[in-house]
Amino acid sequence: MNLNIIYASLFALSLTDPAAAAVQTDHLDEQEKEIVFEAASGEATEAFEGHFTVPENRANPDSRTLTLRYVRFPATGSNPGSPIVYLAGGPGGSGIRTARVRRFALFMALREFGDVIALDQRGTGASTDMPKCSSSQSSGGTAPVLDEDYRKRQVAALKECLAFWTDKGIDVRGYNTVQNVADLSDLRQHLGVSQLTLWGISYGSHLALAAARQMEGEIDKIVIASAEGLDQTIKLPARTDRYFERVQQAIDRQPEAKAEILDIKALMRRVHAKLEQAPVMIDYVDRDGVEQKHLWQRRNMQSAASGMISDPLPLSLLLQLYREVDQGEYGLLKKIAPRMLGSDDKIAFWPMSVLMDIASGTSADRRALIKMQAKTSLLATYLNQPLELENVEPTLVLGEEFRRPPISDIPLLLLSGTLDGRTYIESQHEAVRGFANRQLVTVKDAGHNLFMSPPEVTLTIQEFMRGEDVDGRVIVSELPDLMTAGNRLLRQ
Repeated sequence: MNLNIIYASLFALSLTDPAAAAVQTDHLDEQEKEIVFEAASGEATEAFEGHFTVPENRANPDSRTLTLRYVRFPATGSNPGSPIVYLAGGPGGSGIRTARVRRFALFMALREFGDVIALDQRGTGASTDMPKCSSSQSSGGTAPVLDEDYRKRQVAALKECLAFWTDKGIDVRGYNTVQNVADLSDLRQHLGVSQLTLWGISYGSHLALAAARQMEGEIDKIVIASAEGLDQTIKLPARTDRYFERVQQAIDRQPEAKAEILDIKALMRRVHAKLEQAPVMIDYVDRDGVEQKHLWQRRNMQSAASGMISDPLPLSLLLQLYREVDQGEYGLLKKIAPRMLGSDDKIAFWPMSVLMDIASGTSADRRALIKMQAKTSLLATYLNQPLELENVEPTLVLGEEFRRPPISDIPLLLLSGTLDGRTYIESQHEAVRGFANRQLVTVKDAGHNLFMSPPEVTLTIQEFMRGEDVDGRVIVSELPDLMTAGNRLLRQ
């Protein structure tokens, strides 16, 4: 236990004026309206729906103005601190939708410590007027497509989409994390407070880490999960392989799963080799009820895996999928296909999602390491969008200074799941190494979306918010049956 940190925290608390930390509502009458916020669960609470305006591109004096929207849940505690702003992942996730659908209970639990803000970041949810772009480029359909050709099609599709959005009057250079952080500073001023507490996950953690350096003096605390460092937008393929070693350890703890899958890496390589030699033509019914055909190649399997390793439930479905394809059975593949392939084979992009990731970029050293590791790794680079997209319009990419790891004394709590297949635990710890007052909590057998499982996660965040020491804590999440649990996802 670091006594210097404890003394520093107590000193900071002694200087805090609770009244100054709470949201000052007198000036918000025209920007907020009282609502009854209804969660998908049927629960409801009084809240305020608000908005503020920001430039689309602060580097452009002729920039258009964006209206960013949020929902504010007033504090319930007797001594509220700084407002807690939820930063959704993606990039592209909606904070308001997260509060409504996935994490309503946690939003309510954190009101003990201050107003909780569900923010829709620029280009997301209620804060966007940006259309999805569907290009003329085909992702494959019923014809075989080599990996190199597929990457070229992705590049051509992005070029089309950049022109499409520009023609719509959108300044594509306004969609990067630097601009997103500046929005948080504007939100702080809009709320009339001196500091914010940032609470985020995945890309939301990336945004919070950038804010730690860009908003010096404006941040009270940071609570993040499934952290993505500023130079970690494109994940290291070798760490994906190590993740599957942790998956094997989990499989080995379940006798039935172990009997079915003796070696997950060997199974995956076997299936990939099989599909490389003989892709499978599948027929399926898309979500619109239309019959479709698609040539399922090795790349499709790797892409499907990349989308299903986030958490134990989809991982369970993936294990079943590999086992069936290995045995020459494709029934489960046909059920999953509508979720993976959509209603047509056109390459499409949501603007905020692709532009934010391109802008964060990849350092030269990391790019070289990724390319080297991808040659032999299980999923190559399909966990991410192609590196080549960063080359389409280099002026969109932020420089090396942006990707420099932050150094800060802001109190930070990081929660990491051992079965997170999107952001790996060793990478997460590296991302926050520069925070002198960091506290690291491990959630064993949890995945990427760990905020709601198990209940001890919420209790741990509450303890951290009260100034308690939770560093080094290990929380154990219940591991589902890895050979059957994923079936429930097919019913959703």
